Amino acid sequence: MDCVFCEIIKGNIPSTKVYEDEYVTAFNDLNPQTPVHVLIVPKKHIASVNELTEDDALIIGKVFLAAKKIAEQLGLESGYRIINNCGADAGQTVMHVHFHLLGGRKLGEKII
Repeated sequence: MDCVFCEIIKGNIPSTKVYEDEYVTAFNDLNPQTPVHVLIVPKKHIASVNELTEDDALIIGKVFLAAKKIAEQLGLESGYRIINNCGADAGQTVMHVHFHLLGGRKLGEKII
């Protein structure tokens, strides 16, 4: 399996990690779209949200708890956005489920 996120999780590809626990790794995006742009990735390889099973509910819950901790750690008390792209037509370029935590400026009401 050639998954760049799995390689980052294993430490084989360098990244600037901002959070890690038993279930989740989070690191700064290499091409940030906002002043704060963190990718939150479950350590278990799951290709996309469409591949989730009931057994993955705990992991996805841990992703969102991590998002809350990261937002607090990075001082995003005035707000932040969490985005998941599911599938090629939605812009998913790495087939390992992940969530973008965006913030650090006013984002407005429009998604894009």
